[in-house]
Amino acid sequence: MGEQGPDGGRGTAYATREAGPAKRVTAKKGAVKKTSAKQAAATETVAGSTATGTTPAGRAPAGGTAEATPAGGSAGEAAANKKSGTGTAPAKKAPAKKADAEKAAGTAPAGRTPAGKTAAKKAPVRRTSAKKTEAGTGAGAAPAGRTSAGKAAAKKAPATGKAASTKPSTAKAASARTSTAKAPAAKALVRRPAAPAKKAVVAPKKATAAIGGLAPAKTVAPKPPRQESRTALVRRARRINRELAEVYPYAHPELDFENPFQLLVATVLSAQTTDLRVNQTTPALFASYPTPEDLAAADPEKVEEILRPCGFFRAKTRSVIGLSKALAEEYGGEVPGRLEDLVKLPGVGRKTAFVVLGNAYGRPGITVDTHFQRLVRRWKWTEATDPDKIEAAVGALFPKSDWTDLSHHVIWHGRRICHARRPACGACPIAPLCPAYGEGETDPEKARKLLKYEKAGLPGQRLNPPRSYLDAGGIPAPPLRAE
Repeated sequence: MGEQGPDGGRGTAYATREAGPAKRVTAKKGAVKKTSAKQAAATETVAGSTATGTTPAGRAPAGGTAEATPAGGSAGEAAANKKSGTGTAPAKKAPAKKADAEKAAGTAPAGRTPAGKTAAKKAPVRRTSAKKTEAGTGAGAAPAGRTSAGKAAAKKAPATGKAASTKPSTAKAASARTSTAKAPAAKALVRRPAAPAKKAVVAPKKATAAIGGLAPAKTVAPKPPRQESRTALVRRARRINRELAEVYPYAHPELDFENPFQLLVATVLSAQTTDLRVNQTTPALFASYPTPEDLAAADPEKVEEILRPCGFFRAKTRSVIGLSKALAEEYGGEVPGRLEDLVKLPGVGRKTAFVVLGNAYGRPGITVDTHFQRLVRRWKWTEATDPDKIEAAVGALFPKSDWTDLSHHVIWHGRRICHARRPACGACPIAPLCPAYGEGETDPEKARKLLKYEKAGLPGQRLNPPRSYLDAGGIPAPPLRAE
């Protein structure tokens, strides 16, 4: 009634009928609201974010059945549209690509149906589970019902697009917050390679591998020290001798003697015993047999009784009586001053001969006793164990004039500090030059307790020491009977 074409002036009702089926929005209480085109878009956005929710067009409310508006609409709706002054153009269908995009974004209009199809047919297709509806409602992007046709439907698409874009924006905001939170960590990861490398702990020089390029320092298993050059060995050996000369300026043979004969006999008796024991024994021997001729004619049993404290008294008795006879018979009772003559005497070897030559005649010689052998091997002067080879190896490191004093320095140091079983490394004056440092006690306080003789404030081995020894604070040894 009253219908006319587009030129008749009543185009609103005609447009409504041509636009396709109109939709009704059912509120929670069943009230139907008819809104203008702009209000419909706002209602769609608000309805998607409210907890009350709306029933999409074409879907029956709870307890009811789906309703569909005839294609022509109603005269009341047309009148209402005309009264509000809103003109509507024929609604355009959304392109298929746009619909697919909306579906992918999860914001496709719930109530849009193709023209000529009823909402009842589409209801099963658009039915959503309760969980999905709640999720959509919580996110504020659930589709809302659409109420008007024509321009209203056309304007709803951009609005819905805005609503759909809310999700990506929210996701972008969340990802931005996450990125901001992770930014320091990522920054640290970037700076870590550029930061200066920590200084590696490097092992001592003896256990350090060569470092090349920019590779970090490495610690390797300890290796034997590099082979010392001949020049370096000579310099180190001579420096050790100079250091010991400052420590023992009073070094001397620790055997009491008044002539070469007494020194020769005392040296033969010192084998396998201490100089102290010899010094306590020889006074009685020389009192009874002062010359080689007297001792050569002595009763062996009486001599053995005197020499008993020295140990190996029978063998030593044979030696002293035999050399005395040789001196009396071959050398006129005098001790020869040549090495080749001395070594021919019974019980006399190179060590004894050098003691006599160096201390009685002033002729240089190296005395290779047990202390001397031990120390030169510790100091890496030689690896030899044979006394003759040790003598030759050490003699090549020093000038001949130093041989006698060198022997005293080494022997004195071995008796007072560098002991065989427990050397006092912590109190050693040549510790920086010693390759064997650390074999003994390195604690200074404990090492001092290991010192002997004058270094520990105790008596020495000689009953009649030289004045230089007494001036340095040395104490004479007590006689044998006083013990």
